[in-house]
Amino acid sequence: MDRLDAMQAFAAVADLRGFAPAARKLGLSPSAVTRLIAALEDRLGARLLQRTTRQVALTDAGTRYLERVRRILADVEEAEGSAEGERTRPRGRLVVSAPMGFGRLHVSPVMSAYLKRYPEVTGELRLSDRVINLVEDGVDLAVRIGHLADSSLVARHVGEMRRIVVASQRYLKQHGEPKTPEAIAGHQTIQFGAVSMPPDWRFVRDGRELRVTVAPRFVTNSADAAIQYAEQGGGLTRVLAYQAAEAIRRGRLKIALAKFEPPALPIHIVYPTSRLLSAKVRTFIDLVVEASDWHFG
Repeated sequence: MDRLDAMQAFAAVADLRGFAPAARKLGLSPSAVTRLIAALEDRLGARLLQRTTRQVALTDAGTRYLERVRRILADVEEAEGSAEGERTRPRGRLVVSAPMGFGRLHVSPVMSAYLKRYPEVTGELRLSDRVINLVEDGVDLAVRIGHLADSSLVARHVGEMRRIVVASQRYLKQHGEPKTPEAIAGHQTIQFGAVSMPPDWRFVRDGRELRVTVAPRFVTNSADAAIQYAEQGGGLTRVLAYQAAEAIRRGRLKIALAKFEPPALPIHIVYPTSRLLSAKVRTFIDLVVEASDWHFG
C-alpha cells in the first residue's frame, strides 16, 4: 500500500461522502478506493469510516485522522511545488567547481554574470586542481579540462584547450627557434606541472605520438611562475593556452612548434545526472555556451 495514495483516497471519500465520487475524482475504480481505505484502516488498527447503504460518515478516529491527513497532503503538495519551481526557475544554492587558474580567469566572470541575471540564486565557486567527487562534496557541476575517466557523470562539451610551447622573443632571438621537437634538447626548458611528473613533453608528427625528454633548469607547479620566468628569457615552457594567452597577446611570449602540438584537450562541464535537471544547473551551462568563448584551439 502506498500510504500517500491511501491518504488521498481517504480524504477524497471524506470530502465527497462516497466511494464512487471519490473514485471518479482520483481516476480509480471504486473497488481500488475501497482496498486503499481498508489497507489504511488495517495499518492504523482503527475504523475511519462508517459505511451504510446510503452514506459514508467519519468515525471519531476518522475525524481526528482527517485533520492530520490534510496537513500532511498540504505539506507534500507544497514540497512538490517547490521542487517543480527549482526545475523551472533558477533558485537556491549553486555550487560550482573549477581548476584554480582557469576558474579564476574564466569561470568566475560567468558566475558573476549568472548571479546578476538570476537574483534568487546564491553561488559558491570552489577552485581546486584536485578532481573531486561531486556527490560527496555537494557540488552541482564542475568544469574539467582534459579527457574524462569513465564515470556516472553527465558531460557537456563546452570548449577545447591547446597545450603549447612558448618562449620570449628575446630568448628565441638569442638561441634560435626550435624547428622540430628533437631540437628542444639544445634549449633551456622550464617544467610546469606536478613535481612528480616525468620531464617529457608530448608532440605529434605524421599522426604519431612523439615524446621528448627535457632536462629542465626550473621546475614549478605554478603556471604563473613558469610563464614569468619564460618572459624573462628563462627558456621554453609548456603550458595550457589560456595560461599564456595574455603574455602572447601582449607580445611577451611567442608560440613555438605549433605544427607538432597534440590534439587540443576537451573542456567539459560535468554534473551528476541529466534526469530532472534543475533550472539553476541548466541555465548556468546555457550561459557558458551563450556568453563565453572557451575554444582555445
